Amino acid sequence: MRVVLAGGGTAGHIEPALALADALRHLDASVGITCVGTERGLETRLVPARGYELELVPAVPLPRTITPSLLTVPGRLAGAINATASILDRVRADVLVGFGGYVATPAYLAAKRRGLPIVVHEANPRPGLANRLGARLTDHVFTGFPDAQLLPKAEYVGTPLRRDIVSLDRLSMGDKARSWFGLENDRPTLLVFGGSQGARSINQAALAAAPALRRAGVQVLHVLGPKNTVEHEPPPGDPQYVLLPYVDRMDLAYAAADVALCRSGALTCAELTAVGLPAAYVPLPHGNGEQRINAERIVAGGGGLVVDDAELSAEWIINYVLPMLHDPERVAVMSENASRLGSKDADIMLARKVLEIAG
Repeated sequence: MRVVLAGGGTAGHIEPALALADALRHLDASVGITCVGTERGLETRLVPARGYELELVPAVPLPRTITPSLLTVPGRLAGAINATASILDRVRADVLVGFGGYVATPAYLAAKRRGLPIVVHEANPRPGLANRLGARLTDHVFTGFPDAQLLPKAEYVGTPLRRDIVSLDRLSMGDKARSWFGLENDRPTLLVFGGSQGARSINQAALAAAPALRRAGVQVLHVLGPKNTVEHEPPPGDPQYVLLPYVDRMDLAYAAADVALCRSGALTCAELTAVGLPAAYVPLPHGNGEQRINAERIVAGGGGLVVDDAELSAEWIINYVLPMLHDPERVAVMSENASRLGSKDADIMLARKVLEIAG
C-alpha cells in the first residue's frame, strides 16, 4: 500500500502529516509513504529529517481577494496539478491524505483526476480554502477541533501529534529538561515561543519584561523563531534568560516549563493540552480568526489565559503571567484542566481510518 501525504508551509500542516506517517508505519511497517510539498515551506527540512520521501511541486497561493495575480492562478494551478498527478502515478498511490497549505489544492484535484480516495484533515475550527475544496471532493473528512465550521460532515478525531509529545511525562522529565537548556531546577520557568516561525510582538514583549522577571526570580526559555533577530539581548545573569533561534526538542521545552507564552495555532494548542502545559495565548492578529477560537476553548476550560496581540506588553506579562508563575497550586489546577482538553491518540485513530479507506 502507498500513501501520499500533502501538507506544507508551516509546522501546523507538516507535523500532523508526519505524525500520521509514523502511526501508519507503526500499524503496518510495509506501508509506503511519500510526502508532497513545495520548496518554500518547512517541509524541505522537516520531512527528510524524519526519514520520509519528499516530492516537490510548484506552490500556487490562492489570493483571498481579486487582484491581478488572480489571472495567473489557472495556468500555475494546472501545472501543479499535472506535477502532482505524475507523482501519484510514479509511486502508484492508493490514497491521498491532505492537511491544507499551498500543496493541498493541486493534490486534491490531481487525486480526483486519478480516481484515488481522498482523505482531508483540518486542524483549525475554520478551514482554509484548500481543505474547503478538498471536503467537496470526498466523504472522508476529519478534524482536530470538535466544532469545525463549514465542514458539516466531518468527524472529530483530534490533531495527530508526535509520540515524543503525547508520551511526555512533564513532571518526571522536568529536571532533565531544564538541565538540557542550562536552566536551574528549582526556579519558576517561563517558556516563550511564537510557533515554528516565531512572533515579533511576543519576542519584544518578553524581552522588555526580562528585567522584572529576573527580579522576581523567574527563569526564561525563549525561542525566537529561525528568521527573527533582536536588537538587545538580556545580559548574562541570574536567573537565566536562555535565548535560542529554534528548538528541535519541543518535548524538552515543554517539560522544562511551568507556563508558556505563545501563539494559539492549532498545533500549538493541541500539543500544550496533550502535555498539560498552561499558557498565556496571544492569537495571531490576522487571518480568519481561528487562533482566537483555539485559545478561547482552552481558556473556557480553565487551562490558560488569552490576550490580544495589540494588548500584549511587558506590563501585561508582569501583571498576569508573573502571578501565575508564583502560584504553584494555580498552575497545577490549570495544567489538569488543559490536559482534559487534549487528545493523545489522534495519530493512531486517523491512521486506522486511512488504512481502512485505502483498503
